[in-house]
Amino acid sequence: MLNTIWFLMIFIGIVYGIMTGNIEAVNDVILREAGEGVTFTIGLIGIISLWLGVMSVAEKSGLMNSISNLFRPVVRILFPQIPRAHPAERWILMNFIANMFGMGSGATAFGLKAMKELDSLNPHKGRATNSMAMFLIINMSALQLIPLTIIKIRYDYGSNNPTGIVGPTILATTLSTMIAVIIGKIFEGGKS
Repeated sequence: MLNTIWFLMIFIGIVYGIMTGNIEAVNDVILREAGEGVTFTIGLIGIISLWLGVMSVAEKSGLMNSISNLFRPVVRILFPQIPRAHPAERWILMNFIANMFGMGSGATAFGLKAMKELDSLNPHKGRATNSMAMFLIINMSALQLIPLTIIKIRYDYGSNNPTGIVGPTILATTLSTMIAVIIGKIFEGGKS
């Protein structure tokens, strides 16, 4: 659906540019923004690679297990349907930690693995369980402490203080995640 919306927006913009005689401007924007998109993506590769490397070192050194043990009681409260020591627990924690450090798309792989493990516990295939819904709700609540992508954008565009958004980000993510969890718990249905 989202692909269709993007296609229609681009198509309508091009048709409008042709009809108003501004096709040159449309071409200029397409070429300029495509170049900026590639440059931005290459810049993000460095940040994502760094954090994926840090996560890999943290996992191999046992630091991830220590962090996981610290957050495990919270996961037990949020996801009571997950049996103890089930692989879903590990992938949920990895996803949350990666999101907290602003890895964004780097956290997606952990999220997909977590959702696959949660689905393995699902007695009603094709219908989301409470744990699956809660996991999605928390991910959608913008769980993040250090917004690396935004810091990178601010740095690239010459901000005097690119990290100045960390404090407001922590406040916003704390509030949005708390509200998301409360709403998720209110609307949980049954024991699935």
